[in-house]
Amino acid sequence: MGDVRGRLIAFDLDGTLVDSRRDLAEAANQLVQELHGAPLPEEAVARMIGEGAAVLVDRVLHAAGVAGPLDALDRFLSIYDTRLLNHTVPYPGVPEALRAARVHGRVALLTNKPLLATTRLIDAFGWREMFDDVVGGDGPYLRKPDPEGLLALMQRAASTPAASLLVGDSAIDYRTAQAAGARCCLVRYGFGRVTFGPDYPPADVWSVEEATDLPQVFERLVRSA
Repeated sequence: MGDVRGRLIAFDLDGTLVDSRRDLAEAANQLVQELHGAPLPEEAVARMIGEGAAVLVDRVLHAAGVAGPLDALDRFLSIYDTRLLNHTVPYPGVPEALRAARVHGRVALLTNKPLLATTRLIDAFGWREMFDDVVGGDGPYLRKPDPEGLLALMQRAASTPAASLLVGDSAIDYRTAQAAGARCCLVRYGFGRVTFGPDYPPADVWSVEEATDLPQVFERLVRSA
């Protein structure tokens, strides 16, 4: 590994590293059906993902027109735990991109997904050693788009905003990077693209069509920092 001191490359998880849309949608719809509602289309659920499990549950139940019990979030997490790896897979090129990131900086995972589910996923794909730091949505920091988690990762990496990059797929990731003053790269293949509408990607960010293009972005970060 080269000299990576003072440089941070942080990744979002769902929609950036892994395609988890079907498992999340099926878990959400099982909860809806248990509450005697009609299931929602997968694409509709995908548009609700990104701000953590509690927000997803609230949005899904509202869209389905059903009242959720006080333990709706706990029930969703229990259901999702049984479906976590049914269909979820890394996007093509992601393992290679993670290895490339480690050549150029300290590598972190910044996700609104609960930490237990996050660690189960990265362990299943053999990625534990890919990350120097992992921040989940139920940890000590406020969830994205609040920049608190990213700022903490930057501090631990001794990285400046210009030398810090957040790779994500959604408007949530974009707003997080903006709030922290960090650079942002948006992946066009993720399901978070729908959160932007027609103005995608924003003019002030880097973007890639495939995960195989990410190593070029890491090299650009090194040149520009």
